[in-house]
Amino acid sequence: MRDQIADALQAAMASGDKRRIATLRLVAAGLKDKEAAFREAGKGRPEDADIVGFLHCMIRHRESAETTHRDAGRIEEAAAEHATAEMIRSLLPAPVPSGEIEAACRQIVSDTGSKGLRDVGRCMNALKERYHDKLNLIEAGSVMRGLLS
Repeated sequence: MRDQIADALQAAMASGDKRRIATLRLVAAGLKDKEAAFREAGKGRPEDADIVGFLHCMIRHRESAETTHRDAGRIEEAAAEHATAEMIRSLLPAPVPSGEIEAACRQIVSDTGSKGLRDVGRCMNALKERYHDKLNLIEAGSVMRGLLS
């Protein structure tokens, strides 16, 4: 993912898209901070799943700022935050479609022999292992709870 972000920054610089350059520089700077925090903690380099989590966090911040601006009547600032969130979202890997999430959850429940809500955590951990950063865990969690209830 680091290479993908660096390549996107280079392409934005070549095209002269100032907003995209600023957004990608923000992402790259945040990623460097994340890598420094990992080194300080003795964890090495962040994995792609950590980077995806970081990007999701950045998107949530932009969406929150968008809502704040919209509620205050600052429509232009809200639109800018929305555009920034969409640029960051474009860096994320393609998510697993909803129909496949249910099939994956059913397979995990079957593989782990889970029977009730007590097993949701174990199933979610197995799901994370198998699908890493491609899965919407919020949606998968509600599907998993529905299957195990």
